[in-house]
Amino acid sequence: MTRSVFIALVEREQEALRGFLLALCCGKKSDADDLAQDSLVKAYLSSAGYQEKGRFRSWLFKIAYNTFLNHKASCRTMDTLDEARTVISSQSAESSFEHQSLYLALRTLPPKERSAITLYYLNGYDIKEIAAITDTSEDAVKKQLSRGRDKLKARLKL
Repeated sequence: MTRSVFIALVEREQEALRGFLLALCCGKKSDADDLAQDSLVKAYLSSAGYQEKGRFRSWLFKIAYNTFLNHKASCRTMDTLDEARTVISSQSAESSFEHQSLYLALRTLPPKERSAITLYYLNGYDIKEIAAITDTSEDAVKKQLSRGRDKLKARLKL
């Protein structure tokens, strides 16, 4: 893949990548931006290995997902919405984010459930694609989605 092709593909997928990482980082824009930058650098360095058989977005999201899991500063899982509110309220501008209640609830989910929910509902991936991105089985993704939905319903009182 040439540099210009890579840049064109990244420009097309950049907003979706940032949205995906923003949801994984529970609305914390600075963490999402850092992870996006790290992911794009990793993608560029391994772009020679990209095979145009699959979607570029899926390949890029897989890199971003792995970067998220490996990042020590990614948002930690909270036990309750009150605990998440306390952490969020101590972060100045982040507390006024328009999807605050969703991000608070997402923060209470384990990273794998949070990733499955984010990929399925916010990015429109199907179960097979999520399994490929997260290197898990389709059954595991279904369980993560089910558990994540149940927890979000309870926490958001839906």
